[in-house]
Amino acid sequence: MIPRTTAATALGVAATALVLSTVLVSAQAASDATMTDAATPATNQVIPGAEFARYDAFDANQGVAVDRRHFYAVNNRTITKHDRVSGEPLLQFAGAEGGPIEHLDSGVVVNGRLYAAHSNYSEYPMESSIEIFDTRTMEHIGTHSFGIHRGSLTWLDRHDGAWWATFANYDRLRDGSDVPYGETYNTQVVKLDDDFQVVESWTIPKPILDRFEDMSNSGGSWGPDGRLWLTGHDLPEAYVMDLPAAGSELTWVATVSLPGIEGQGIAWDDAGRNSTLWGISRRNADVVSFGIPVGDIEEPAGEQWRVNGPGEFDE
Repeated sequence: MIPRTTAATALGVAATALVLSTVLVSAQAASDATMTDAATPATNQVIPGAEFARYDAFDANQGVAVDRRHFYAVNNRTITKHDRVSGEPLLQFAGAEGGPIEHLDSGVVVNGRLYAAHSNYSEYPMESSIEIFDTRTMEHIGTHSFGIHRGSLTWLDRHDGAWWATFANYDRLRDGSDVPYGETYNTQVVKLDDDFQVVESWTIPKPILDRFEDMSNSGGSWGPDGRLWLTGHDLPEAYVMDLPAAGSELTWVATVSLPGIEGQGIAWDDAGRNSTLWGISRRNADVVSFGIPVGDIEEPAGEQWRVNGPGEFDE
């Protein structure tokens, strides 16, 4: 089984040049931004991703994890290990129907272990855990339970000596009721220590939450640009985020279009020069890799604050 490469790569490069010219003009116009303008999300900065390859992957329903030789398609109760050259499925973890594995959302590979975000979605109250697998054998080798916590765990990543994750909440109504499943604005991106204890947390800007509609943040992965990339549940795009200089809301830097996927769990490949971003199309049961011009993403314009002297005080 050979990955289905696509003409979208060539088209994506051409589209990149067109959009980047627009971005540069926007960035120049923003260079004279006032301090007030700094609070405005960089929604005008849109970068296209160029599709590299597409693989048939019957388990591509919730997310994807990657390492140097394999990718791992994640479904609710199963994770299938594929050869990343041929796309051939090699091994599968399969949770028993009615067993403790209910809703795997995404995964990340760290030092030969696959750490998967897991929840009891759409049951209530929301319960979450991290489930750990040996990537060589696909055996389940560990678990960490959050119990009833901040929401429904949707993704996990390792970055800068810490774990990062999202506990999602939803405006979608709970089954058989008129009560929202946690309300989307309660979604939190968290930083965890080596024992998976939360040490900091942040919210997602409201304009992005509005794009999620009644769903929430489904995927997250730290990119080679040192920024956090987030995805929703349905839209073919990723939101490039910085940690804020102050306050509790993440800073929205740019949006990257990812045609051919529908949100869900994502994974950056090795964070080096040839990094690729991986996602899934649950509609087509495909795993897709993208090339992203991360070096062309502009820094947000405008001052965060200033110190005023006599005669300059804000009144």
